[in-house]
Amino acid sequence: MSKKNYVKNSAFLLGAALLCLMALLLCGCKKKDKAPKEPDFVEIGSQKSDHAWYYFTQDGFAQVDLPRNAPFAGSFPYTEAVRISSANNGATNPDGSVKAYALANRLGVICFEDDNVTVAKDVNIFSNRTASNLVFIDGIPLFSVYKSAFFNDTITSAAYKKDTSTHLFLVQFDDASKISYPVINSTNLTDKLNSEVTDFYWDGKDWYCSIKSLSDEAAGKTDFSYIKFSPAAPLASISPVSASDLITIKESSVNEFRQVMSVKSYDQAPERIRNMLKGFDQSIPFVIEVKSAGGSSARIYENQAPDSFETELKAKAIISQSWSAALFEDGTLFIEGALPGKHILRGGKAVAIRLPKLDQGYVYSDFVISGTILYAAWEESDFYKVSRSGFLSVDLDSTLYSIIR
Repeated sequence: MSKKNYVKNSAFLLGAALLCLMALLLCGCKKKDKAPKEPDFVEIGSQKSDHAWYYFTQDGFAQVDLPRNAPFAGSFPYTEAVRISSANNGATNPDGSVKAYALANRLGVICFEDDNVTVAKDVNIFSNRTASNLVFIDGIPLFSVYKSAFFNDTITSAAYKKDTSTHLFLVQFDDASKISYPVINSTNLTDKLNSEVTDFYWDGKDWYCSIKSLSDEAAGKTDFSYIKFSPAAPLASISPVSASDLITIKESSVNEFRQVMSVKSYDQAPERIRNMLKGFDQSIPFVIEVKSAGGSSARIYENQAPDSFETELKAKAIISQSWSAALFEDGTLFIEGALPGKHILRGGKAVAIRLPKLDQGYVYSDFVISGTILYAAWEESDFYKVSRSGFLSVDLDSTLYSIIR
């Protein structure tokens, strides 16, 4: 090869290499631009004046310095344990105030109003039933109660079988009187004896119910049936006495019930939630239950990550009028928007908060926000059993708004 041709070829190869390098750099920049930015993290845990721990007692709750120092009172199946089984914010009132509620299983309804927390106990309804599925109709909290055929011994008692009025299903909570009232019993929905509505889904119009009937006590045989109903009158005005005449019942199927209860793909989750969690590592698998403040039944979404070796995390989220928030079981809280009477955080961008780290075997399970106070439920769990449980209160005004603008 002549010297002239060698120089030409070398120049060509050098130019091509430079073009490839520039292309790689441009691609790298584009990928870097698309990568989610790490949100601001606010650590909770250094100032004891900013947060407080509480554990549940048989009569209510009491303060403790750390969850692990709460008295040990035994370990029970989650359906029978005293724990927060469901929680949500109510709708925003005209004056901007918001009340939040939680079901303390086997205890009563917890009412959160800013920094004021009360428990409305009800032995007749809560003492030997499992409470769950908190929803709202016209600002009124409603929830379901049932007896577990696996863990509740009273379901086989003669008194339970004879007294059909004890087969409660849907209950409403009157905030003014702090009293819970039965709305619909299982016997209003089925003629089968020894039946309990073990789960339901309300889409804002129809109520889809799964009914479990103990058909053969000696053999331990149970039957499942499925119905859906719609009320012909405001639900809060219905009682077990009038329910049979004021609700329209239709047969459903296991497939229809599974469909309304099915876990959806995370890419179908509400846009506000997906935008808020852009800074969260999407390569981590998680399941998130999304609730609308003062709304109907929650919807569950799953972020699958087949190539991940991480353990799937559980999370709860609330979409409110002026803010959204999501709490993961490891204590990572994402929040965006503006709490009542406060400015919009970071111009509408999400802020991430790390709640105090729990000991191994403890998780954060649910939450509400009333005013500027965060209430996060915690529990000590081992598979299907729960031991100690309670909630953490965090002053977001001093721990969040004093830091993030």
